[in-house]
Amino acid sequence: MAIRQIRIDEDPILRKKSRVIEKIDDKIKILNDDMVETMNKAEGVGLAAPQVGILKRLFVIDVGDGPMTFINPTIISTEGEEEDEEACLSLPEQSGLVKRPESLVVEATDLDGTVFQLYCADLLARAVCHELDHLDGILFIDRVEK
Repeated sequence: MAIRQIRIDEDPILRKKSRVIEKIDDKIKILNDDMVETMNKAEGVGLAAPQVGILKRLFVIDVGDGPMTFINPTIISTEGEEEDEEACLSLPEQSGLVKRPESLVVEATDLDGTVFQLYCADLLARAVCHELDHLDGILFIDRVEK
């Protein structure tokens, strides 16, 4: 495993849309492992592939229960809305209030190629939305209430 460089601020890759992962091969598994290690070293809650310069639809999240991998994620349903403070490893020293769903159901694929659905609430729901935005070239500052 290796620590990858986190792209920051105005890096143009952060504004690009990521491509669907067609095959979960060793390169994807290495990327995933590197992303988990990078996220942990940076003391983050989540990290999306574009943040390490890879335009693939993959992110990792750890809200305290161990790292989770989401490949080609899609939000199936949402419920409620709450506003809370967000920050981002790619935008150091910035934060702001962002409205996100209170809960959601996400569908994604794991590293074994198994499609799963997961009910997410609170911080996990917020992290899924935040990281999914990264895959579409959207940063949390785009959603901060002005």
